Amino acid sequence: MPQRSEFLEFVIGQMAGLGQIKARAMFGGHGLYCNGLFIAIIADEQLYFKADARSQPRFEACGLQRFQYQARGKTVQLMYYAAPTEVYDDAQAMTEWGQLALAAAVRARGPAPRKPH
Repeated sequence: MPQRSEFLEFVIGQMAGLGQIKARAMFGGHGLYCNGLFIAIIADEQLYFKADARSQPRFEACGLQRFQYQARGKTVQLMYYAAPTEVYDDAQAMTEWGQLALAAAVRARGPAPRKPH
């Protein structure tokens, strides 16, 4: 189980403007959740934000790399992109990029279930 690092605690602090941020240990790193939605990964002291078809072009326009790992001899890429460097110096930038990730997580969750009449 990975230890909580200074980097992880710093990122959680920078994300405070998004809502309640919680970290859960996973695959040698941590998953970050905002108000219960999975929005980011921290692996090897690098932050990766959740993306989807709507937000992916913004990440790619900035030249940010997708999160990838090796499994059974193959490279697996997930729809998470490296955070731009400005998020580490500017809490407002962290909030803006985090909002993109949060919006992607909300869209991935799908519509809320309808209440019976």
